[in-house]
Amino acid sequence: MDKVLLESKARTERGRKVNQGRRDGLVPAVVYGRGIESTSLWVNALDLKRLLKKSGESTIIVLKIDGKDDRNVLIQEIQRNGITGSYTHIDFFQVRMDEEIETEVELVFVGEAPAVKTLGGILVKNLDKVMVKCLPADLPSHIDVDISKIATFEDHITINDLSISDKIKVDADPTTVVVLVSEPRSEEDLAALEEKVEADVTKVEGIVKEEAPANDKDAKSGKDDKKK
Repeated sequence: MDKVLLESKARTERGRKVNQGRRDGLVPAVVYGRGIESTSLWVNALDLKRLLKKSGESTIIVLKIDGKDDRNVLIQEIQRNGITGSYTHIDFFQVRMDEEIETEVELVFVGEAPAVKTLGGILVKNLDKVMVKCLPADLPSHIDVDISKIATFEDHITINDLSISDKIKVDADPTTVVVLVSEPRSEEDLAALEEKVEADVTKVEGIVKEEAPANDKDAKSGKDDKKK
């Protein structure tokens, strides 16, 4: 496992005072762990963005505090601004290198499926992450899924087909399907789907479909009944 380094500084600001730091390109953070006193920090937003782009969230980070205090940490949670997507807060969990950890690892789909390229099928990803348990030093930043093995609509890739070190335990049924390719829909299927959608519209609560009278005689009869 390749460790990545992230510089940080101790933070004393709390509450609304952290907004100025955010405007200066910093992200408020906290590091904590079992039996460890939590520490408030600042990390550079640009450094964090580069780290995540290169190594992902499932990576052991050497978090250096004030240039001297090194901590082995995992990203526990990242909060983002709902509009801009910018980082607003990050939680780091300090790990012990001699104790197993449980965390999610991202699945990265590589290659090209012949069933898509040649047969025109639709790639269906059932999972994008898996929960794993291992020592921190054995934690992969991601797990590759080679979809070039899917040549027909009957082919699929399961957890058991993934290339994973025997030092890593995956918390999932080995027969769980990770990805497959479904057949493209025919024109008849699409037409039937459109008919079904149109039929379902009349069932929506609050929508009543008016029916015209069978003929003018019935309509006149209805008016006469009202007069009575």
